[in-house]
Amino acid sequence: MINGLLPSWLTIALQRVDAVLLAVLSLLVMFGLGTLYSASDANMDQVQRQIIHFLIGLGLLVIFSQISSKTLRLWSLWLYGIGVALLVLVLVIGVTKKGAQRWLNIGVDIQPAEIMKLAVPMMVAYYFSEKPLPPRFTDVLIALLLVFVPMLLIMKQPDLGTALLIATSGFFVIYLAGMSWWLIGGGAVLLSVAAPLLYFFGMHDYQRRRVDTLLNPESDLLGTGYHIYQSKIAIGSGGVYGKGWMNGDQSHLDFLPERHTDFIFAVFGEEFGLVGNLILMGLYLFIIWRGLYLASKGEDTFARLLGGGLSVSFFFYLFVNTGMVSGLLPVVGVPLPLVSYGGTSVVTLMMAFGIIMGMRKRKRIYQREG
Repeated sequence: MINGLLPSWLTIALQRVDAVLLAVLSLLVMFGLGTLYSASDANMDQVQRQIIHFLIGLGLLVIFSQISSKTLRLWSLWLYGIGVALLVLVLVIGVTKKGAQRWLNIGVDIQPAEIMKLAVPMMVAYYFSEKPLPPRFTDVLIALLLVFVPMLLIMKQPDLGTALLIATSGFFVIYLAGMSWWLIGGGAVLLSVAAPLLYFFGMHDYQRRRVDTLLNPESDLLGTGYHIYQSKIAIGSGGVYGKGWMNGDQSHLDFLPERHTDFIFAVFGEEFGLVGNLILMGLYLFIIWRGLYLASKGEDTFARLLGGGLSVSFFFYLFVNTGMVSGLLPVVGVPLPLVSYGGTSVVTLMMAFGIIMGMRKRKRIYQREG
């Protein structure tokens, strides 16, 4: 009945959209809007902007769900190349804000690093789609090089959080391609050996202070440890059932910093407690499961690798933010996906889910009459 009320082109387009996944994504965004309204002290301007971001993302989700695996594979090399070129331009003529050179001004400020959240897993999936699987050692090394080039360029901005997310999204595609556990173990050993060198020579002073705060959060409660300390108080004070919507003390008395962006999970935990957190985590886990399920129905190797890599990357975003807010990981500036305020993050994630939906095997829509 509904199909009869819609134009034929829109009916055909919506057939590519997974209604179950879209419904749960929309429910998660509604949770986020309610929490954002509370965290921003009933600032409707922020809520309205977030709604606009979601609607833009929704439109892009529908558009990207129409793109076939074959077409997207052809775009991969171009998107990756353009993204890397823009990252180089950022280091040369980029706009500096709050001590970080991360933006290009083309009339409006854009952040090329966001492009790489999609371009890197697409490029790695494209590379492996042309190779026999499981990958050979040399193929893994080339794929890692494709990941490390944009990662290092983004770290130079500096933006450790985004660099970590992009590197992980590429690594997950390599893992799903069938990388040997011997290589994974060897990489873990090399990483543990390189960690001290990275700490002393590869990190900025403020990044080292964040690691120090993680290991000893009580060392500077009024300085670098303040965020984590207040965040843990907020989550713990929520108890089992929470204090109720709009009744969080830590957020509304301005003890909790960045409460509408990176630390919005602490606001949610204080107001809705353990029960609310479990419901929220249930929504996230369902989204991740549904994404992996759709990826398993991909029409070719590229589709399955890209869909799986994007789905697991979504889990990693969740893991890093909740671990950071809970004091289990250092503060790296990663928002809570689809809940934290931020237009670029919401739009990019909705595009990613549109790509996941579009990777399924395509059914014949038109049939010959008679």
